[in-house]
Amino acid sequence: MKISVSTPSRICLFGEHQDYLNLEVIASAINLRFRAEGTKRDDRIIHVRLKGEGISREEVINLDEEIVYENNRDYIKSAINVLRRNGYEIESGFDIYMDSDIPIGKGMCSSTTMVVVFIKVLLELINHEDKDNPEKIALLGFEAEVTEFNEPGGLMDQYSSAYGGLLHLTFDKDKTVVEPLNTEIPGCFILFDSLEDKQTTKVLASAKYPVLEALDELKQYGIGSIRDFVDDEKNLAYLEKLSPAKLVKVKANIDNYKTLKEAEEMFGTGVDSVKLGELLKRHHGNLRDGLEISTPKIEEILETAYENGALGGKINGSGGGGCCYVYAYEKDAQKILDEVCAKGYWGVILKQDSGVRVDS
Repeated sequence: MKISVSTPSRICLFGEHQDYLNLEVIASAINLRFRAEGTKRDDRIIHVRLKGEGISREEVINLDEEIVYENNRDYIKSAINVLRRNGYEIESGFDIYMDSDIPIGKGMCSSTTMVVVFIKVLLELINHEDKDNPEKIALLGFEAEVTEFNEPGGLMDQYSSAYGGLLHLTFDKDKTVVEPLNTEIPGCFILFDSLEDKQTTKVLASAKYPVLEALDELKQYGIGSIRDFVDDEKNLAYLEKLSPAKLVKVKANIDNYKTLKEAEEMFGTGVDSVKLGELLKRHHGNLRDGLEISTPKIEEILETAYENGALGGKINGSGGGGCCYVYAYEKDAQKILDEVCAKGYWGVILKQDSGVRVDS
């Protein structure tokens, strides 16, 4: 019997560059998906065929031999090792075919979705009860992708993909708190590829570390988090202790946290499309001017979209290239897509989508 499963990519609505500050994120699953089909074999070989945008490879894994990693992103093998180490009994072999329409290396969590969908199809094939547990799948995915290779990374992508829909995530030091938001967002999102590779190392050096250093400098004044500036505005006086370079980045994170809280309140009462667009623009403005993670090509995409009716938009992912998206009324979506693509960029109209699932 063939088992078919899939899992979604995501866009980060609010909270970009806030997860590593132990703050919050609001993300939405979208209808770009990683798919997997699996059937049982009569031996103990797991044969994986993987195809997608920019990827094509095969993995042949013998369950009777030690599974050794060939590189630090050997995620198919790490997923099997993590499952077995956690007590999941994989006794027989399987033929698994995987494909995806998610852009690779563009901040669209293609690696995470590959790991999540692979774990999902294995749990379905061995008929384990955790196959229907999105939190367990997310945590197993995080262990296989991040913990196993001692890499930096948060849990936003794993939770967004496994749960689907619209999620509010709070990244406390000891636990990630997941709150599904039962809010249907009207209109649509339009994703665009800037055709620039992300400059992750450069972005982390310019956006992440100066803020962490600034918070460390302010510990002596009782400041432990960006939240402290929002919960008690008297703490804003301590900002004058920072250098100008760090000050602008901390201020950007303070306003982005305020923006997220305003959006959270709106999602609780119903979405005002114009306000959602304004909040997205405000968030991106802080990412562009404060954290300096945008690029001229991303700005060209956004400006062209605004000229043709988009309500708001922002960079998606860590920045320095990769993808961005805009939010618009459905009636304006095709015109926006056509005008931006006419400048040489790739784009696609998106809708909110469900999480990891079995497909008919």
